[in-house]
Amino acid sequence: MKKLKKKTLAKLIASLALVLVLAAGSTSVSHADAPYKTYTVDGYGSVTETQTAYLPYETITKIGTEALTAPTDFTLLKDGTMYILDSGAGRVVVSDAQCNLITTIGEGVIVGARGMYVTEDKTVYVADRDGGQILVFDSEGTLIHTYKKPTEAMYGETQDFLPLKIVVNSSGTMYVICESNTNGIVEISPVEDGTFLGYFGTNATKANIWTIIWRAVLTDAQRAKMMSNLPATPDNMAIDEKGVIYTITRGEKLEAVKRLNIAGVNMMEIERYPEVPAAVASGNHDNVFVATTTGFIYEYNNEGDLLFMFGGSDDGKQRIGLSTKVEAIQIGTDDKIYVLDSEKAQIQVYEPTEFTNYLHQALYLFSKGRYEESKEPLSEILEMNSLFTYANMAMGKALYKEGDYEGALKYAKLSKDMDGYSDAFWEIRNVWLKHNLTAMVLIILAFVLMIQVIKHVDKKKHILDKPRAVLNRFREKKLVSELRYGFYFIRHPIDGCYGIKREGRVSLYSTNILFALTIAFYVINKYFCGFLTKTVREGKFDILSDVGLILIAAVLVVGCNYLMCTINDGEGKLRHIYSSFVYSFVPYLILMPVVFVLSHIVSNNEIFFVQFGTFAITVWVAVLLFVSIQEINNYTVKETIKIIFLTLFTILIVCLLIFIIYVLWSQVFDFIQSICGEVVYKIGS
Repeated sequence: MKKLKKKTLAKLIASLALVLVLAAGSTSVSHADAPYKTYTVDGYGSVTETQTAYLPYETITKIGTEALTAPTDFTLLKDGTMYILDSGAGRVVVSDAQCNLITTIGEGVIVGARGMYVTEDKTVYVADRDGGQILVFDSEGTLIHTYKKPTEAMYGETQDFLPLKIVVNSSGTMYVICESNTNGIVEISPVEDGTFLGYFGTNATKANIWTIIWRAVLTDAQRAKMMSNLPATPDNMAIDEKGVIYTITRGEKLEAVKRLNIAGVNMMEIERYPEVPAAVASGNHDNVFVATTTGFIYEYNNEGDLLFMFGGSDDGKQRIGLSTKVEAIQIGTDDKIYVLDSEKAQIQVYEPTEFTNYLHQALYLFSKGRYEESKEPLSEILEMNSLFTYANMAMGKALYKEGDYEGALKYAKLSKDMDGYSDAFWEIRNVWLKHNLTAMVLIILAFVLMIQVIKHVDKKKHILDKPRAVLNRFREKKLVSELRYGFYFIRHPIDGCYGIKREGRVSLYSTNILFALTIAFYVINKYFCGFLTKTVREGKFDILSDVGLILIAAVLVVGCNYLMCTINDGEGKLRHIYSSFVYSFVPYLILMPVVFVLSHIVSNNEIFFVQFGTFAITVWVAVLLFVSIQEINNYTVKETIKIIFLTLFTILIVCLLIFIIYVLWSQVFDFIQSICGEVVYKIGS
């Protein structure tokens, strides 16, 4: 009995230990601690979920015992000192790295500030919007300068001076965003108590083609009543250690985030832009962070590629890591992210995960040209996520610098890095040509020589008479003759249409064969063409949908064209129109294999040949289709153009009707389903 009790106790202890181990192991999973998902962009431009990049670390709600009223901006220095502009209380709150209150600045002086900047020597610049001034305090909190509206005529006599945000470079030059000033960022030198230097980084005006046409036809009086087409005013900005200025502007889409050089020219292009950007900050690894008003945080590299997107808006549950109204963002020297939420009057702090630390290390090494060293952190990243696009792209470039072109090609393909793939392929092709060019030339010469010898022998001995006779009999077969008619049709389309319409030179059987070949060539080229010309994701096949769409399009085009031609005294029968349309695609069947082969052997430097070949096929087919409609129906050029537009309009109407019928049928089906469900419920009850 005692042994049984001991065994039972041992089992209980073992079970308890196992539970504790599992519990300890589960706490190491970082994903469970984040109330949001993290996303990145793959090489195809699609947003995909990835590892958690940053975890919520803490929430700062008080500085010492002081609660914040309505904070709108803050600055974080390298030593951890934090300056918070508490606009609701008209002061700047200063804390140390442990959030202990050091002092407050500007009480009784600041009227209604919205922005602030602090230099490394702890000089505080406050953009006092309601006071129409820039206030400068020294490290002790003493007011040492006040800058009012510039008096230079270039600033604009009627232009108000309502500073919202401010940054200062190492020479003391101030860059100020002013409310309603669409001329750009105001640049002020501290020389002579403030000298206006001009406007910097002005956003471009935008107008679509319809606005331009509309304004052209209006009178001066009508144009005066229209809304002026003025550039947008930047919403916020930041400056890095090199003096490069970053700006964000809502509604600018691809230029919502800018990285401006000394001339005010944007050096960064982004594709995945934040919808409502609120703040921007430069990171420690040539990266850029943008926070949206709704609490999402975007991290880009210095070229504008999106690395991570995470965070989100708080739904009222007060979960750490989610915000309500973001006003500012700062990056610590330890890569922690600090996000100021004005509505909650708090600062959210995020810390990078191991995955992100490796990425930042790789970013830094790669940006400095230390490719060999960057491979180690890149390998760690790829072990955690082998499909992370940026890591694959950077690894490919690192291998390319080392001369490992095969490896570079592999990683460029994984990351959909077209330029990297082209460069690596160019080098691989060069190496192949060096080793095989002589053999290729000899083979071609031998082949040409062999043909000449065969011709010479045939001329004397007639050795090819029997094969020639067999070939002629084969060419005279009805189906073969009909298929060969396509070569005649594309060279003489007018006579070709006459042969289809009057002489019966083609049949539905041969037409269907050519149509099936056209579909097959399209599918093969779409999924198996060269990497540089491929538009679909590697390994993704949707052949049935492609074939179905082509068949539906063919039925719509041929059917609607026949309907319009019949109504408008066209002479063509349905089978004539169908056959002439299909035979018009013979250039596609002839040239597309050539284009397909070229797509596998060209780099970006020669891709023009593929593009030109595709363009030539498109133009040739379009001309043949136009001639077919004209000749089959005996139309003039004007009547043919009219029929084409009517056909397109009819296709649009048919598609609209199909959509309406689909919606109505869906509603009827849902109604019947709900009635059946109700009947079953009544019977069951």
